[in-house]
Amino acid sequence: MRFAVSFLVKCLSFRSLLILFLLNLPIGATASEAAKQKQAGQPPMDFILVHSLSCLEDCPEWISAEGRITSDTPARLRKFLKKIGDRKVPVVLRSEGGEVDAAYAMGRMIRKAGLETAVGGTQLKDCPDDDRRCAAAIAKDGTSLGDTYSDGAFCYSACPLVLAGGTSRASSQWAYIGIHQITTIYQKVRVSYRIEYKMVNGKKTEVSRKEVGRKPAGQRSSTKLGKKATAALTGYLKEMGVSGDLVDLMMATTPASIAVIPPEDAVRMGLLTGVLTFSEWPGMPLCTKDAAASAACYRHPAAEVAVAPAPVAEAPVKRATVYTSGGLPKTHPMDFLVMYDGNCQDECTQWISADGDITPDTPAQLDAVLKTLGEKKLPVVFQSYGGDRDAAFAMGRMIRAAGLDTSIGRTRLPNCPMQDPRCTASMAKNGPTEGEVFAGGAYCFSSCTLAFMGGELRFVGKTSALGLSQPAIELTETERGKFIAYFSEMGISPETFDTMMITPSFGRDDIYPPQALKLDIIDGVIPYDEEPGLHLCGPNAKESVRCPRRSGVETVPVAATVN
Repeated sequence: MRFAVSFLVKCLSFRSLLILFLLNLPIGATASEAAKQKQAGQPPMDFILVHSLSCLEDCPEWISAEGRITSDTPARLRKFLKKIGDRKVPVVLRSEGGEVDAAYAMGRMIRKAGLETAVGGTQLKDCPDDDRRCAAAIAKDGTSLGDTYSDGAFCYSACPLVLAGGTSRASSQWAYIGIHQITTIYQKVRVSYRIEYKMVNGKKTEVSRKEVGRKPAGQRSSTKLGKKATAALTGYLKEMGVSGDLVDLMMATTPASIAVIPPEDAVRMGLLTGVLTFSEWPGMPLCTKDAAASAACYRHPAAEVAVAPAPVAEAPVKRATVYTSGGLPKTHPMDFLVMYDGNCQDECTQWISADGDITPDTPAQLDAVLKTLGEKKLPVVFQSYGGDRDAAFAMGRMIRAAGLDTSIGRTRLPNCPMQDPRCTASMAKNGPTEGEVFAGGAYCFSSCTLAFMGGELRFVGKTSALGLSQPAIELTETERGKFIAYFSEMGISPETFDTMMITPSFGRDDIYPPQALKLDIIDGVIPYDEEPGLHLCGPNAKESVRCPRRSGVETVPVAATVN
């Protein structure tokens, strides 16, 4: 270490000199979180072993780690882990950060113990919302009962370095992971030495050196990482399997702010190994390969999909394009109904209802309906859990070629029970079927979203659900190229691919309207007082604010085969 040195020399005798060296040296330099107000926001981190309230048997337990990371936090974590023995329980983190060296030590301790990590908060049993880890809920042995939550949970500054220590690392799109530059604080101390010299052969030679005093001399801080600090950071991330890209992002963010890392970027950089779906929560362990479907863990193994053999031509063709969601219920193969609601001589709503699972035969059925309609352009209103990927690609291209809009909605036929809102008895034998369509509670997941992307204009309701998840089979580079090319063709942001790949095939990671708009998946949101479908004025319509008048548009129900 190089020191700035100033000299104060006093001649004490002919043969000896006493010199007081005034040295400004950084004593106890600490890498810490940037903003002091953030450091003061949380109390020092403590640890609680929590048992879940969310299941009846074989309930998970986790270590709730919340608070600011201080220099003595690693010692307290070491003591806590020693107390719980060999139990492999996840560490659920909610922290605004703290000291970097302490975070390194904690991360290595967690990795050595073989523990998983997650971002989340803990709500202990019977604690109020303004004190979710109230002392009254903690037993004398340091354990408690409770639940975890993702919404609003955070892991900032030095906390992601602790998160990186997990053997698996999870978070959800409702939690926040944020980083910024490391600030090193140098404490300046004025050190006085008594040094005795004597003259030897005409030259001044040091005889002895003794420290005689120290005084504080202020401090300085710096966000520039020296070689040693940079090597420590990059070496730690490499050790934990995290990309060095994280360092660039850290150094580009000032200490006064936080760069929140989107889940897809955190997965790409290796900071996360998985993203929790709507039905998973922090504190769940990673599922083993043989985990039962009822096990309380995340990333359940995808069920094997039985694929019917393709018709034999000159050589059998193996289908490897099934895109299913193992955790989503199966309904019925998708069918199409041409629908209307209202008196189309006056004004009415018209749409094509597409309901059910997408199969390899679905594109042919859609083609038949579109041919029946001729040039009439009605929006396709989807409700589906997904299905065959290649069929969805074909449907999207078919919809785009026909110049149709898409939306998400539940179609209900008159006189049908709630359990069967699309009962066969109420379907028209010829021509369109009368019914109603609602945005609320409607859904379009997995490959349904791929077909939905084909719309010239694409709309969702504020209470509709749109979601994407990764295919059940591992994608080759060619398969990845198909997705990216399709997104480009449909005018969808290429970032959508990363969004899709952070959700396991069995999940249904919702893409909310603000994100869907950002990714160009949708063009707008249906207002609360409107529903999916095309509002048209008929020839007898009076002036109406509900439907736009379109010259030359025939609004009389058309004849169509509904199945």
